[in-house]
Amino acid sequence: MSDGFLMEVCVDSVESAINAERGGAGRIELCCSLLEGGLTPSTGLLQVVKESVRIPVYVMIRPRAGDFLYSDWEVEVMKRDIEQMKIHRADGLVFGALTEDGRIDTELCMELLAASRPLPVTFHRAFDMVHDPAVALEALISLGFERILTSGCDCSALEGLPVIKRLVEQFRRGSRNLQRILEASGSQEFHCSARSSKDSTMKFRNSNVNMGGSLSIPEYAVKVADVTKVRTLNAIAKNIL
Repeated sequence: MSDGFLMEVCVDSVESAINAERGGAGRIELCCSLLEGGLTPSTGLLQVVKESVRIPVYVMIRPRAGDFLYSDWEVEVMKRDIEQMKIHRADGLVFGALTEDGRIDTELCMELLAASRPLPVTFHRAFDMVHDPAVALEALISLGFERILTSGCDCSALEGLPVIKRLVEQFRRGSRNLQRILEASGSQEFHCSARSSKDSTMKFRNSNVNMGGSLSIPEYAVKVADVTKVRTLNAIAKNIL
């Protein structure tokens, strides 16, 4: 039953990518700025991750934080990032775009999909901001996206479980939380970051300076994918499916 299950771990560092693979992840989503929901990583990060793991690496294409309504300049950035990620051997890409009224921007998505060929593409959690999930799903299927990242248009996949279940059923026609999500939704893929806080090895620390805003992570702690967490979640899923 578990043969078709795949766990994808979202990472923003080489260490996290290695830990994800060690924990049993079947695919990596590579990005930067996870605190902002994930942005496009550097090509240098992609290169080193590709040299360090054997599982597929899908790269986030998202030029900035915030909404998913993009300007012409931002679209050009996305197209150039797609080109660079293909050159540096990304195994797949992850992006999404919406119109101002909360619908899938089919015209822009078609352009980005064309630029991405022959790589497989995932539509990211912009999906959770759509006006009508059922209509959005039909649009994404017709466009040719291979998968969708979603928490069921809610704060977490557990809270959005009823929507996820309906979407899985619609697509087929056309920890405890993880256990409940998998058992109830019928999903075959699970996406997580599975991170823990890792203390900095810095001995001198200036506590008076904050490099980011008030909501930024502490300067002397790093969030990395936790091998044990990935392994545990993977085991739970494989025992259920």
